[in-house]
Amino acid sequence: MGSAVPRIAIFVSGSGSNAQAIIDRAADKQEYSVVLLVANKAKAYALERARKAGISTHVLQRDDFYNTTGLLELMKQIDAVVLAGFLWLIPPYLLRAYPDRIINIHPALLPDYGGKGMYGDRVHTAVYEDECRYSGMTIHLVNEKYDEGRILFQAHTLVEDCADADCVAERVLRLEHSYYPAVIANWLQIMQPR
Repeated sequence: MGSAVPRIAIFVSGSGSNAQAIIDRAADKQEYSVVLLVANKAKAYALERARKAGISTHVLQRDDFYNTTGLLELMKQIDAVVLAGFLWLIPPYLLRAYPDRIINIHPALLPDYGGKGMYGDRVHTAVYEDECRYSGMTIHLVNEKYDEGRILFQAHTLVEDCADADCVAERVLRLEHSYYPAVIANWLQIMQPR
Protein backbone atom coordinates (compact mmCIF):
# COMPACT_ATOMS: atom_id res chain seq x y z
CA MET A 1 0.00 0.00 0.00
CA GLY A 2 2.96 2.34 0.52
CA SER A 3 2.07 5.94 1.26
CA ALA A 4 -1.17 5.83 -0.74
CA VAL A 5 -4.49 5.70 1.04
CA PRO A 6 -5.62 2.04 1.29
CA ARG A 7 -8.33 1.08 -1.18
CA ILE A 8 -11.05 -1.19 0.15
CA ALA A 9 -13.97 -3.20 -1.17
CA ILE A 10 -17.04 -3.64 1.04
CA PHE A 11 -19.05 -6.86 0.71
CA VAL A 12 -22.71 -6.74 1.79
CA SER A 13 -25.95 -8.71 1.67
CA GLY A 14 -28.53 -6.23 2.92
CA SER A 15 -29.37 -2.61 3.64
CA GLY A 16 -25.80 -1.59 4.35
CA SER A 17 -26.04 0.62 7.42
CA ASN A 18 -22.52 -0.43 8.45
CA ALA A 19 -21.35 0.13 4.88
CA GLN A 20 -22.78 3.65 5.12
CA ALA A 21 -20.88 4.32 8.35
CA ILE A 22 -17.66 3.09 6.67
CA ILE A 23 -18.30 5.23 3.58
CA ASP A 24 -19.04 8.29 5.73
CA ARG A 25 -15.78 7.91 7.68
CA ALA A 26 -13.83 7.52 4.43
CA ALA A 27 -15.31 10.77 3.12
CA ASP A 28 -14.77 12.59 6.42
CA LYS A 29 -11.29 11.48 7.47
CA GLN A 30 -9.75 10.17 4.21
CA GLU A 31 -7.81 7.41 6.02
CA TYR A 32 -8.95 4.89 3.40
CA SER A 33 -10.90 4.94 0.16
CA VAL A 34 -13.97 2.81 -0.56
CA VAL A 35 -13.65 2.00 -4.27
CA LEU A 36 -16.00 -0.95 -4.67
CA LEU A 37 -19.14 -2.31 -3.05
CA VAL A 38 -20.00 -5.94 -3.80
CA ALA A 39 -23.45 -7.36 -2.98
CA ASN A 40 -24.82 -10.88 -3.27
CA LYS A 41 -28.37 -9.59 -3.77
CA ALA A 42 -29.39 -7.33 -6.64
CA LYS A 43 -31.98 -5.63 -4.42
CA ALA A 44 -29.61 -4.91 -1.50
CA TYR A 45 -30.16 -1.28 -0.52
CA ALA A 46 -26.41 -0.98 0.11
CA LEU A 47 -25.97 -0.79 -3.68
CA GLU A 48 -28.00 2.41 -3.74
CA ARG A 49 -25.95 3.84 -0.86
CA ALA A 50 -22.76 3.16 -2.82
CA ARG A 51 -24.10 4.68 -6.04
CA LYS A 52 -25.09 7.85 -4.17
CA ALA A 53 -21.49 8.08 -2.91
CA GLY A 54 -20.04 7.55 -6.39
CA ILE A 55 -18.65 4.10 -5.54
CA SER A 56 -18.52 1.32 -8.15
CA THR A 57 -20.81 -1.64 -7.50
CA HIS A 58 -20.96 -5.28 -8.48
CA VAL A 59 -23.64 -7.93 -7.89
CA LEU A 60 -22.35 -11.47 -7.31
CA GLN A 61 -23.86 -14.62 -8.72
CA ARG A 62 -23.31 -17.53 -6.32
CA ASP A 63 -21.98 -19.90 -8.98
CA ASP A 64 -19.46 -17.36 -10.27
CA PHE A 65 -18.35 -16.43 -6.75
CA TYR A 66 -17.55 -20.02 -5.79
CA ASN A 67 -16.57 -21.61 -9.10
CA THR A 68 -14.59 -18.90 -10.90
CA THR A 69 -11.96 -16.36 -9.88
CA GLY A 70 -13.31 -13.58 -12.12
CA LEU A 71 -13.96 -11.36 -9.11
CA LEU A 72 -10.20 -10.99 -8.61
CA GLU A 73 -9.94 -9.17 -11.94
CA LEU A 74 -12.44 -6.61 -10.68
CA MET A 75 -10.46 -6.26 -7.44
CA LYS A 76 -6.94 -5.77 -8.86
CA GLN A 77 -6.52 -2.38 -7.19
CA ILE A 78 -8.09 -3.40 -3.87
CA ASP A 79 -5.83 -3.56 -0.80
CA ALA A 80 -8.30 -5.09 1.66
CA VAL A 81 -11.84 -6.44 1.93
CA VAL A 82 -14.39 -5.40 4.55
CA LEU A 83 -17.42 -7.60 5.18
CA ALA A 84 -20.41 -5.62 6.43
CA GLY A 85 -23.31 -8.03 6.81
CA PHE A 86 -22.12 -10.34 4.04
CA LEU A 87 -23.65 -13.78 4.60
CA TRP A 88 -21.71 -16.06 2.24
CA LEU A 89 -18.61 -17.96 3.28
CA ILE A 90 -15.49 -16.52 1.63
CA PRO A 91 -14.01 -18.98 -0.93
CA PRO A 92 -10.39 -20.22 -0.67
CA TYR A 93 -9.14 -18.31 -3.74
CA LEU A 94 -10.18 -14.99 -2.15
CA LEU A 95 -8.58 -15.91 1.19
CA ARG A 96 -5.34 -16.73 -0.66
CA ALA A 97 -5.44 -13.46 -2.59
CA TYR A 98 -6.07 -11.45 0.60
CA PRO A 99 -4.31 -13.26 3.48
CA ASP A 100 -5.22 -11.51 6.76
CA ARG A 101 -6.71 -8.74 4.61
CA ILE A 102 -10.40 -9.60 5.00
CA ILE A 103 -12.19 -8.29 8.08
CA ASN A 104 -15.71 -8.99 9.35
CA ILE A 105 -18.09 -7.73 11.99
CA HIS A 106 -20.37 -10.08 13.94
CA PRO A 107 -23.31 -8.88 16.08
CA ALA A 108 -22.39 -10.83 19.23
CA LEU A 109 -19.46 -11.45 21.54
CA LEU A 110 -17.72 -14.35 19.81
CA PRO A 111 -17.19 -17.20 20.32
CA ASP A 112 -20.77 -17.10 21.67
CA TYR A 113 -23.61 -16.95 19.13
CA GLY A 114 -21.39 -17.46 16.10
CA GLY A 115 -21.13 -19.97 13.27
CA LYS A 116 -23.15 -20.95 10.24
CA GLY A 117 -26.70 -19.62 10.33
CA MET A 118 -26.03 -17.21 13.21
CA TYR A 119 -26.50 -13.73 11.82
CA GLY A 120 -28.66 -10.65 12.29
CA ASP A 121 -31.97 -11.16 14.07
CA ARG A 122 -31.20 -14.83 14.74
CA VAL A 123 -28.30 -13.76 16.95
CA HIS A 124 -30.25 -11.07 18.79
CA THR A 125 -33.21 -13.40 19.37
CA ALA A 126 -30.91 -16.07 20.82
CA VAL A 127 -29.22 -13.52 23.10
CA TYR A 128 -32.60 -12.22 24.27
CA GLU A 129 -34.08 -15.69 24.82
CA ASP A 130 -31.00 -16.75 26.80
CA GLU A 131 -31.57 -13.71 29.07
CA CYS A 132 -27.98 -12.53 28.64
CA ARG A 133 -26.83 -9.62 30.74
CA TYR A 134 -24.59 -8.29 27.95
CA SER A 135 -24.31 -8.52 24.21
CA GLY A 136 -22.06 -6.71 21.81
CA MET A 137 -20.10 -7.01 18.63
CA THR A 138 -16.88 -8.63 17.48
CA ILE A 139 -14.55 -7.53 14.71
CA HIS A 140 -12.34 -10.33 13.43
CA LEU A 141 -10.16 -11.47 10.57
CA VAL A 142 -11.81 -13.88 8.15
CA ASN A 143 -10.69 -17.45 7.58
CA GLU A 144 -12.25 -20.53 5.97
CA LYS A 145 -14.87 -20.96 8.72
CA TYR A 146 -17.74 -18.75 9.82
CA ASP A 147 -16.80 -16.43 12.71
CA GLU A 148 -13.59 -18.24 13.68
CA GLY A 149 -10.89 -15.80 12.52
CA ARG A 150 -8.59 -14.00 14.96
CA ILE A 151 -10.50 -11.45 17.04
CA LEU A 152 -9.26 -7.87 16.65
CA PHE A 153 -11.79 -5.97 18.78
CA GLN A 154 -14.91 -6.45 20.89
CA ALA A 155 -17.30 -4.03 22.57
CA HIS A 156 -20.26 -4.86 24.80
CA THR A 157 -23.46 -3.25 25.95
CA LEU A 158 -25.94 -4.02 28.71
CA VAL A 159 -29.07 -5.76 27.39
CA GLU A 160 -30.61 -7.39 30.47
CA ASP A 161 -33.23 -4.63 30.65
CA CYS A 162 -34.30 -5.10 27.00
CA ALA A 163 -37.98 -5.95 26.51
CA ASP A 164 -37.39 -7.73 23.20
CA ALA A 165 -34.77 -8.79 20.66
CA ASP A 166 -35.26 -5.55 18.70
CA CYS A 167 -33.88 -3.63 21.67
CA VAL A 168 -30.81 -5.91 21.72
CA ALA A 169 -30.35 -5.37 17.98
CA GLU A 170 -30.61 -1.61 18.29
CA ARG A 171 -27.99 -1.40 21.04
CA VAL A 172 -25.56 -3.68 19.23
CA LEU A 173 -25.99 -1.79 15.95
CA ARG A 174 -25.15 1.44 17.75
CA LEU A 175 -21.86 -0.16 18.85
CA GLU A 176 -21.17 -1.39 15.32
CA HIS A 177 -21.63 2.03 13.75
CA SER A 178 -19.55 3.64 16.46
CA TYR A 179 -16.57 1.28 16.34
CA TYR A 180 -16.31 -0.55 13.01
CA PRO A 181 -15.11 2.35 10.81
CA ALA A 182 -12.45 3.34 13.38
CA VAL A 183 -11.21 -0.22 13.83
CA ILE A 184 -10.99 -0.59 10.05
CA ALA A 185 -8.89 2.59 9.83
CA ASN A 186 -6.53 1.36 12.58
CA TRP A 187 -6.27 -2.11 11.05
CA LEU A 188 -5.40 -0.68 7.64
CA GLN A 189 -2.76 1.55 9.20
CA ILE A 190 -0.83 -1.34 10.73
CA MET A 191 -1.27 -3.71 7.78
CA GLN A 192 1.87 -4.44 5.81
CA PRO A 193 1.94 -3.27 2.16
CA ARG A 194 0.88 -5.82 -0.46
